[in-house]
Amino acid sequence: MPFLFWLVKFVLLGPFLHTVYRPWIVGAENVPESGPVVFASNHLSFVDSIFLPLLVDRHIVFLAKSEYFTGTGVRGRFSRFFFSGMGQVPIDRSGGKAAEAAIAAGRGVLAEGRQLGIYPEGTRSPDGRLYRGRTGIARMLLESGATVLPVAMIDTDKVLPTGTYFPKLRKVGVVVGEPMDFSRFAGMEGDRFVLRSITDEIMHELSKLSGQEYVDVYASSVKNRSKPSVRR
Repeated sequence: MPFLFWLVKFVLLGPFLHTVYRPWIVGAENVPESGPVVFASNHLSFVDSIFLPLLVDRHIVFLAKSEYFTGTGVRGRFSRFFFSGMGQVPIDRSGGKAAEAAIAAGRGVLAEGRQLGIYPEGTRSPDGRLYRGRTGIARMLLESGATVLPVAMIDTDKVLPTGTYFPKLRKVGVVVGEPMDFSRFAGMEGDRFVLRSITDEIMHELSKLSGQEYVDVYASSVKNRSKPSVRR
């Protein structure tokens, strides 16, 4: 576990968050004590990446955009120090090979026997509903053989709704489901229909755990449609 992560979780920030937000967790016993694990979570708010690691004993790695590690000046150096110290992995999300880069980075984390946090929707929900998952998670699971746990973040969108900057005081929770078994698809990571089936099964389980309405379109498509058009 990276030293800065330990310091933030147990000394600098963790005790304050536990006192103020009283976060709760159900299903913590489903988390294996060792071996590679993928936490497949819904994504309601920026603070999902704070409360999930806070409530799980093992360190969780998230894939962070490379801009957090390449900035200049005081702000850039602090960002690089913070994200590196928290044990996050930089990925280049620009260009057509971004998805492949993310999958490769995730495989590397799992090959080391660590825990990886993934938001299959690819972006935060624009309206609190659960959207179609990206199939990269299915490829990662089949190629790594890692355990996958569905995770539902509860009410984090009420703490920090999308588009706001100041958190509100709300009690939040995490529901960790039972491990999902996709061993029957071993060796079939090249079959796009298998990848879609696995991803849809994960999203269905997330919908049950979170109580969110499921929408079979990508969240990014909804966000793009809501952007105002630019007249020329």
